[in-house]
Amino acid sequence: MTDVIQLLPDSVANQIAAGEVIQRPASVIKELVENAVDAGAHTINVLVVDAGRTSIQVIDDGCGMSETDARLAFERHATSKIRKADDLFALHTMGFRGEALPSIAAVAQIELRTRRKQDELGTCLTLSASHVESQEMCSCSVGSSFTVSNLFFNVPARRKFLKTNATELNNILTAFERIVLVYPEVCFTLHSNGQELMNLRAGTLRQRIIDVYGRRYGQDLLPVNVETALCKISGFVAKPESARKKGAHEYFFANGRFMKHAYFHKAVQQAYERLIPAGAHVPYFIYFDVNPADIDVNIHPTKTEIKFENEQAIWQILFAAVKDAIGQFCEIPQIDFDTEGRPEMPVFNPVATPVEMPHVDRNPQYNPFREKASHNWEKLYEGLDAHPIQQEQQLFTAPQDALNTNANNGPAFSEQPVELTDVSPLHYQYKGRYIMTAVKSGLMIIDQHRADVRIRYERYMQQLVDTPSSSQRMLFPEVIEMAPSEAALMEEMLPALSAVGFELTPLGPSSYAVNGVPAGIEGLSASKLLQDILDSAVPISHDSLSLNHQVALGLARHAAIPYGQQLSNEEMDVVVNNLFSCDNVNHTPDGKSILCILPQADIEHLLT
Repeated sequence: MTDVIQLLPDSVANQIAAGEVIQRPASVIKELVENAVDAGAHTINVLVVDAGRTSIQVIDDGCGMSETDARLAFERHATSKIRKADDLFALHTMGFRGEALPSIAAVAQIELRTRRKQDELGTCLTLSASHVESQEMCSCSVGSSFTVSNLFFNVPARRKFLKTNATELNNILTAFERIVLVYPEVCFTLHSNGQELMNLRAGTLRQRIIDVYGRRYGQDLLPVNVETALCKISGFVAKPESARKKGAHEYFFANGRFMKHAYFHKAVQQAYERLIPAGAHVPYFIYFDVNPADIDVNIHPTKTEIKFENEQAIWQILFAAVKDAIGQFCEIPQIDFDTEGRPEMPVFNPVATPVEMPHVDRNPQYNPFREKASHNWEKLYEGLDAHPIQQEQQLFTAPQDALNTNANNGPAFSEQPVELTDVSPLHYQYKGRYIMTAVKSGLMIIDQHRADVRIRYERYMQQLVDTPSSSQRMLFPEVIEMAPSEAALMEEMLPALSAVGFELTPLGPSSYAVNGVPAGIEGLSASKLLQDILDSAVPISHDSLSLNHQVALGLARHAAIPYGQQLSNEEMDVVVNNLFSCDNVNHTPDGKSILCILPQADIEHLLT
């Protein structure tokens, strides 16, 4: 019997390793930029073509490499960062496994030009699919220049599963932001297809955050700074009023390395308890300086998961630090001394003559249970259109035929559209939130905001498909600033936004002037509306259908009838009629229930 176990060729092993380390163009940029930082670079330039599909170039002015080091750097597990296993617990560099360069070389074509300061000539090395094609001396600047071309050219399955250029560019920007936020003392530039997306000069951490995410963060950042025997925590958290449902920039860094940590995230959220709405998130940029021996970063290939030895103690320190920052730096409401026109509150005077209480006559023999109270209903409701009991009977009386519902003991969701002829012409608004009306099967309860979201969503989607909507010009245009990752998404959403009535003019790489808004949403903040639409548009699949959905849904949410708005019977009738003309009357576009029906039998059972 022949042997069946054999060693894989190096080319196959490298491709397997590359699948764990290099998942998309953003992974290449992350690894190359981190190597440039470890090389002591002061300026790092990144240039991408077609979101990294065609080429990625990373140029730095670091220490450079010798001819031997340049060749050896592409061998598996060759690294200058560690020498023995114990060095894993004393890491002060971003890379340490020696897998990044060989993984990139296994799935792309690479040209490396590098030179050390003490050398007159540098080295030019060319590789393709881990195979060295040429190596020669060349004239180049001090530092290193990596050019990665035709990523995944020899792994067509991996290349086929790459997303659109806009999505991949957004991933590149996200990975780039995670690095530039750690090294504000380093200059970074990022170009895409010849267009400059970022140009970050060296400065303070606060200035770097503002340069990346816009000037709107300048007034919202609260400093966090605490130093203990276990760790040092520094950085910034935002004021409670900057909380948002989606799109908040939340970053943890441990010893200069980006990490995801749900447990520590809970500490920050708990510090804002009762200060922000439920489900909202506040931006934060928090940096941990911990003894490398007390953490383990070698538990995941992407190095974004880090294990802390003193996790619970650090949680308490983080919670206290954020709480202190909020209490120390948040604005305190000022005392209003303007009392003109307000009732005077008398001050207690112990020597003043007490004021006699007014005399109240009462009948000690009165017993409400001995006498039958009589009410003059006609006089009580004189001047009203109808007797209230008659109104209630009109509203709630329905034929005995009931629609099929799935509930026996309470409210049930109708899973089939209700016929428009079944709806009563009279409606009742409950607590400014629900529209209640009688149908054949009982009492139908409609969420007025969600119903209007569904109505407006289908209207906007129809406008996106058929004809563009009319636009209302703004007297004073608003300016919206955004992060580069949001700007890339905005550029792709421009056709859909224009179709629903927005008029946007680019002012720079990451800012737009809002000159016009869709008709019918006057009074809303255009910049806030666009920011919320961007926050909701998660860059997963940016085809035209999903982009139209995000634009229509975001616009419908803001333009819909708010909770608490009082509606007349005619206005409620319009909402009900428009709802039943929609394709889906039961659920909003994001899957929330719009209406439910309380069956007639359950109403009668409650009143027995």
